[in-house]
Amino acid sequence: MSFVSAGGDDAPTVLALEGVTKRFGALTANDGIDLTLRRGEVLALLGENGAGKTTLMNVLFGKYTAEGGRVLVERDGALEPLEPGSPAAALGAGIAMVHQHFTLAENLSGLDNILLGTRSLWKFGWGGARRAARTRLQGIIEASGLAVPLDVRVDRLSVGERQRIEILKSLYREARVLVLDEPTALLTPQDADRLFGTLKKLTATGLSVILISHKLREVFSATDRIVVLRHGRKVGETATAAADATSLAEMMVGSAVPKTVHSARTPGEPVVVLDGVSVSAEHGTALDRVDLKVHAGEIVGVAGVSGNGQGALAALLSGLAVPAGGTAQILGKQVERVDPGGLSTAGVARIPEDRHQDGVVGTMTVAENLALENLKTPSVSSRGVLRLSAMTSQARKTIAESDIRCQGPQSTVRLMSGGNIQKLILARTLGRKPRFVLANQPTRGLDLGAAADVARRLDEAATQHRAGVLLISEDLDELLAVADRIVVLHEGRLSEAGPAAAADRNAIGLMMSGQAAA
Repeated sequence: MSFVSAGGDDAPTVLALEGVTKRFGALTANDGIDLTLRRGEVLALLGENGAGKTTLMNVLFGKYTAEGGRVLVERDGALEPLEPGSPAAALGAGIAMVHQHFTLAENLSGLDNILLGTRSLWKFGWGGARRAARTRLQGIIEASGLAVPLDVRVDRLSVGERQRIEILKSLYREARVLVLDEPTALLTPQDADRLFGTLKKLTATGLSVILISHKLREVFSATDRIVVLRHGRKVGETATAAADATSLAEMMVGSAVPKTVHSARTPGEPVVVLDGVSVSAEHGTALDRVDLKVHAGEIVGVAGVSGNGQGALAALLSGLAVPAGGTAQILGKQVERVDPGGLSTAGVARIPEDRHQDGVVGTMTVAENLALENLKTPSVSSRGVLRLSAMTSQARKTIAESDIRCQGPQSTVRLMSGGNIQKLILARTLGRKPRFVLANQPTRGLDLGAAADVARRLDEAATQHRAGVLLISEDLDELLAVADRIVVLHEGRLSEAGPAAAADRNAIGLMMSGQAAA
């Protein structure tokens, strides 16, 4: 889907950032950035992880106070300074953000989530105030096309419906500028198309949008203008119609981005065999009689909207869960007990879905995190005592080889960007040359360069080291480019595996949403 918004070259400016500079200690996250946004325009903000996009938007929204520069917003036809460091001032000026990970109270209805924070819910509880709010909201829904059941608890809504609630929250507050951070990360292709159709309606009424996305296909179809950041600086700006994918990618990373390579492979013996496996609901959505084989030297992609059993599948294959029914074999051994350490020792590598929570220990150093899965090897410890100098030396080598951007082996991991944390995890897990790799959402939130590096490392593991790879991802483009075979996971059931080369994108999207039999 493509569209041209109402934000033409002669449209008035509704937002301007002038010379914004934000530092965290010695790190300059934003360095004198200028940016403008016109009424009815969709502006794409692109850049690598750590380029400063989120920091800049947090300055705009008042979460951070900049050391230099200012934010100007349009009021009564003139640009006026916005009070720095005040989210309330940003909201009052009509600036709203929809984050990639929704900020909803799941035990409340959609209506209550939308009204939350606008005034006391006690005042909305009875009488005409609540009826008036509902009537106003129904008008917004009709005008925007954001249909959603208002009286259903959020935890019973689909991912697409939850996102509509987030956008309705902003529109109810009379937002004039809407910042969308990776808005399609959790959506099916059909839901993504509906979202961009909604944006078309909203920009026609004068809403202005800043879209942060790593998906260039979406950027080209949904935006008017593109601004690129690199290492905290604005390095480029172009009309979307005049841009091309290659030049944008090079602008983002500062060099040519290698294309994703899919090597020719011949599968070997099975390294994972699931036969009628069920996993209980204590690990999220249960797995229901799942059959699956992953062979040595192949990449099997699992497509599906988040929350359809991916957590249970990942828990089973990483040794954190056992089957409630059926049989599961990993590397020739039947899974009968919880044993993550044993699977790791046997040759299973895990790239977890939440790299910050499950992939690293944020308060530990880079050297310590790189050594976490090798603590018993002679290069890391001797007679139970860590060899700190050897760990530091090895970490320095790994940092250089894997281009992990940090302050050195002794720097704290929590200060690193998500992309560089993922590079650390890849170096630690794949460096052991595992026999089976569980890659759970390995490129979520990553820029083009970092995502290409992940794809290259997984391809290398399957092709050169003959590992079996199970790639769980919500990004269909990634699966179609990287995987040999694809299965679809919906409500705990797996479809039959089919060759990725013959896969139909629209059909997979329908299966992800449960509109076709999986």
